[in-house]
Amino acid sequence: MEWFSGNGETVSFGKDPASGKGSGDGSQGGAQAATPSGDPDVLMPTGPKADFKQVAKLDDGTIIAKTTLAGAKSGFTGDVWVWAPKQYDDPKYAKSGFPVLIALPGGEGYPTNYWADRSLGLHKAISDGVKAGTSLPYVVIMPVLNPDAKYYYDGSDIPGQPKMGTWMAEDVPNFAKANFRTYKSRDGWAFMGSSSGAFVGMKTVLQHPDKFKAVIASGGEIVPDSPLWKGHQAEMDANNPEKLAKKLIDSNGPEVYINFQIGTKETGKDRMVKFQQQYGKGPVKTTIRDIQNGEHNGWHYVRGMKEGSLEWISKVLKAPKPEAG
Repeated sequence: MEWFSGNGETVSFGKDPASGKGSGDGSQGGAQAATPSGDPDVLMPTGPKADFKQVAKLDDGTIIAKTTLAGAKSGFTGDVWVWAPKQYDDPKYAKSGFPVLIALPGGEGYPTNYWADRSLGLHKAISDGVKAGTSLPYVVIMPVLNPDAKYYYDGSDIPGQPKMGTWMAEDVPNFAKANFRTYKSRDGWAFMGSSSGAFVGMKTVLQHPDKFKAVIASGGEIVPDSPLWKGHQAEMDANNPEKLAKKLIDSNGPEVYINFQIGTKETGKDRMVKFQQQYGKGPVKTTIRDIQNGEHNGWHYVRGMKEGSLEWISKVLKAPKPEAG
């Protein structure tokens, strides 16, 4: 029952190192008041603070919380879940930015994001990886993927539909910057996703290489397939990872990193191999991780992350820097 203790209560992330109080008390104090030292890339929370409510507690005391975000750029309003590692509240890191991992579910991805379910083990895998030295301590942002459960919207601005591409590429990162200590540069920003969420994460990184650097893409989805694209071929092409990768290769950068994951008991590896052969060149860095006996589900994708994908992505992203002493 300890897992549910405190559910529904208000949560704040980041403590004032002087007072020990949370920074989510409406004053924008705490981490906001701290001054980053030595690294101009550190971005302190810009505010305004969201109203977070606890939905789960992990064994190490860290919290998964939920809020509702009204996207200023997209005009779409949806739920977002967040988790911060223990290091985030450590006074040694009070002036440091943290890398952000935007975690996207498969399926409709609405009205929930299944990565916010502690039973999948994503957040524990990160915490264990930090202890083992194989993972950075990520702030994990888990938005809804779609505006309803009727269609896939491919994380894109499909004409006449909610602007889910703008939601994912602008509103969600801006929300993270408003509430957490992050980095200004793309070196602190990445996606992970499974199935349809893997497509959206990979597409967004390729579409906005100035904002995001890497993605763990699990489950074999490579090209847009929403029925809502009908009659909008040009717009669909502008959201096709194959065409986006070619554009990036032709323009010679910037470098992006795509780590595919695929279970040996599921289909889709052929699509990953084809993409790697055709587009895994120049600035598009690709690798494929086989998950032995893995199936098309989040538990097995987390296992793949523990077996190497977390370490892989952590090597290309920026680490928090604690103060000495």
